[in-house]
Amino acid sequence: MQSASDRHEYPAHWEADVVLRDGGTARIRPITVDDAERLVSFYEQVSDESKYYRFFAPYPRLSAKDVHRFTHHDFVDRVGLAATVGGEFIATVRYDRIGADGAAAPAPADEAEVAFLVQDAHQGRGVASALLEHIAAVARERGIRRFAAEVLPANTKMIKVFTDAGYTQKRSFEDGVVHLEFGLEPTERSLAVQRAREQRAEARSVRRLLAPGSVAVIGTGRTPGGIGRSVLGNLREAGFTGDLYAVNKAFPEDLEELDGVPAHRSVRDIDGHVDLAVVAVPADRVPEVVAECGEHGVQGLVVLTAGYAESGPEGLERQRELVRHARAYGMRLIGPNAFGIINTSPGVRLNASLAPQMPRPGRIGLFAQSGAIGVALLSRLHRRGGGVTGITGVSTFVSSGNRADVSGNDVLQYWYDDPDTDVALMYLESIGNPRKFTRLARRTAAAKPLVVVQGAGTAPQGHAVRATRLPRATVSALLRQAGVIRVDTITELVDAGLLLARQPLPRGPRVAILGNSESLGLLTYDACLSEGLRPQPPLDLTTEASAEDFHAALAHALADETCDAVVVTAIPAIGEASPDDGELAQALRSAAATGPAKPVLVVHVELGGLAEALSAATSTAPRARTAPPAPAAAEAEATGTGTTGAVTAPAGTTPGASGTGPTGSAPAATAPTTPTGTPPAPAAAPGEPAERSRTSGDAHLIPAYPAAERAVRALAEAVKYAQWRREAADPGKVPEHEDIDEKGAAALIGGLLARGQGLTLGTEETSELLGRYGIPVRRAVPAPTPDEAVRAAGVLGYPVALKATAPHLRHRADLGGVRLDLADEEQLRRAYAELAELFGAPQQLRPVVQAMAPRGVDTVVRAVIDPAAGAVLSFGLAGAASQLLGDMAHRLIPVTDRDATSLVRSIRTAPLLFGWRGSAPVDTPALEELLLRVSRLVDDHPEVVAVTLEPVVVAPHGLSVLGASVRLAPPPARDDLGPRTLPLY
Repeated sequence: MQSASDRHEYPAHWEADVVLRDGGTARIRPITVDDAERLVSFYEQVSDESKYYRFFAPYPRLSAKDVHRFTHHDFVDRVGLAATVGGEFIATVRYDRIGADGAAAPAPADEAEVAFLVQDAHQGRGVASALLEHIAAVARERGIRRFAAEVLPANTKMIKVFTDAGYTQKRSFEDGVVHLEFGLEPTERSLAVQRAREQRAEARSVRRLLAPGSVAVIGTGRTPGGIGRSVLGNLREAGFTGDLYAVNKAFPEDLEELDGVPAHRSVRDIDGHVDLAVVAVPADRVPEVVAECGEHGVQGLVVLTAGYAESGPEGLERQRELVRHARAYGMRLIGPNAFGIINTSPGVRLNASLAPQMPRPGRIGLFAQSGAIGVALLSRLHRRGGGVTGITGVSTFVSSGNRADVSGNDVLQYWYDDPDTDVALMYLESIGNPRKFTRLARRTAAAKPLVVVQGAGTAPQGHAVRATRLPRATVSALLRQAGVIRVDTITELVDAGLLLARQPLPRGPRVAILGNSESLGLLTYDACLSEGLRPQPPLDLTTEASAEDFHAALAHALADETCDAVVVTAIPAIGEASPDDGELAQALRSAAATGPAKPVLVVHVELGGLAEALSAATSTAPRARTAPPAPAAAEAEATGTGTTGAVTAPAGTTPGASGTGPTGSAPAATAPTTPTGTPPAPAAAPGEPAERSRTSGDAHLIPAYPAAERAVRALAEAVKYAQWRREAADPGKVPEHEDIDEKGAAALIGGLLARGQGLTLGTEETSELLGRYGIPVRRAVPAPTPDEAVRAAGVLGYPVALKATAPHLRHRADLGGVRLDLADEEQLRRAYAELAELFGAPQQLRPVVQAMAPRGVDTVVRAVIDPAAGAVLSFGLAGAASQLLGDMAHRLIPVTDRDATSLVRSIRTAPLLFGWRGSAPVDTPALEELLLRVSRLVDDHPEVVAVTLEPVVVAPHGLSVLGASVRLAPPPARDDLGPRTLPLY
């Protein structure tokens, strides 16, 4: 609460939660007069050395005058921010606006002096770096453009905070003090630094949840059954390697153990440190539990309890308070209403979930918001290929429930540099921050495949995030542009994941097909054509084919330079020489080893044993890792549907009995050899997706599918992803255009916006603005009467076009509101009369006259700024047919030259631009240049919130923009350019 002299109300929008370098969280907020006691207490806990560095002299305590100065701010010229944990200060930062002489000065002075103080116990956690980002954003908002700071040379930590931030700065040394000055406008380097810090911090926050050294299950029942007792049992049976505690307020005081686990009435009673708390108590008791965990120093929570946002408005408010409470103590939270988390690493073996059996270790990471979908994913991966063995198993699993805090973005940050995860599979009911997700997805997909199913959900309940206004198809297109493998069902998710985990990426779309069924081969051939692949004629080995025949045919296909992938089809064979499933699998594995750089898939019919045999392997992990022995084969999936029940272990296996545990370790895996004595080829170097080979662990694992369509669809996604990886290595550039008048356009936009907050420009204003970016628009002259139409034609020159521009007729040539090639006055007057007779008076028609453009293909170009996803450029052919089909392509702005080229070729009707059925090819280079100019306009001027060019007639030589509209408005705030924050509540 501020005094009457303060010039601004409390700026609540400056409050933010941030993730620190070590994965913990802190609250950043403005300092007010009510913080006097907190400030004094904070200062008392700072060492004398840190105080000396702050004030350049011994300063044991703050005077009353100091306390008043540091807690009274006007939030304009004097601003102070504090980082808090548990409601107490751990660091402060302030700025004071100064003039050219270094003395205090009001606006319009645009420089300020900045100073920090961080408690010694919290130094090294990245608190000062986070505070610098936030105080810089505040200063920019208040018209400050530069910070100045004076630092003692011995204060190397603070000097590093400033120099590492990435801002453009000047540095000098005078009178024994280092003087730093730096501008506050974000630079490419400062944004890169900020995002690198964000990745490290968020990844570590998830790592603290997935790899805890100790776990307390709070709400463990005294009798068998119930959620808490089940999770405790799952942790024990999985062989969790850390310390485990059972907690229940109702335990008798003399109870010391429960199922061999130390028992306590409160987490406060635990002598040791607790890293993770799994909360399974009624919703009304959760706040008490969170407070106890926070006071005990617990690092993270998994809240299984339901009754939050999914239950209505009261539950939503309960959820918001839960997140605020947890973050206040520096804890991150999974849930509420979560299914749990799993980490199969031998050094952790964490099953803090409701899954009754621990998945076997593997290289696939799973994320699902829905617990039911999470169960289904675990179950399907378990059944496919004889159980979850090795590389087809799970590295980590997160089911986030209501996703109140930890989201898919956080898990992506973790997977990005997780050495145990090769493929990421995600089921997302919604994407709360599309702009950030596409940025993270692009970076992750450049390193490892990311496969996503997007449900039909909305933004996370309780999150204060902007909802996207983009159609679902547009969002999907943008995800694909970011390298995401976008599939529609969880069956396709698992199909693609198994292929990507087991096989190298294909170098191209050329597919060889071989097998012992001509019909199944033809089905596979047709499926390849449907998916845009280039199949070779199927090779029929006949139903009498032996294992040696399969081996020879597969080895020959893999050696063929005109083949990029092989699909093997197999049905039950007849005859004495027919191989059994084990023989056939061995033959295929040994043949696959001869061509380790090409993927191999198997389509089988009624050969469940073959699928099991193909997945059997002694080890599927890198040589340096350890893994439990391969389990017995489980039932192979025979259909495209699956149960959603709990995961069950194959017969004869014992959960947790893998040779690993708190004190044991598994024997090191050995590199297998093929039956022919050929060792598998080594893996390709990182960053070479097209050259990726089978590693020593997965050389014998061939994915098997019960239907040709499923196998081919998975292969087609792998082909498109491999192509994206190759293109991502050279994304192109945004070309410079010397004829663009950026300053003139900015002045024009500023003058127009002075009229109001948002407006659609008139015809002349639109033409003037587009003209400054080299986009000429053909003049259209209004013709409210036949005589005025004739006069307009005389000025423009015959032949002309007469168009009705009423909203219900605009861009609808199919309704007959356009007359073309009017060669003289007589034809023009006749056409005018026809339109009036068909559609009504000229006032309803709004007719215009326009000079004829060269014949070509009608297209449409649009750009829009979405508050959540950012600026998007779209392209398609004009006309009702394209609109009905939704045949539009989309790219995020700014668009590079390669983006423009692919944008033109991405629509299904693109052949019409390239000479379809003998027509003349149009000038696509001119079209690509137009796309680049529109992209530049919107990127340079975010006030241009919408642009539509329709139609754009692309002729064999050049193009003509016949219609254009532009909308201006104050641009939406760019969350991605501001300081790091967690979603607000």
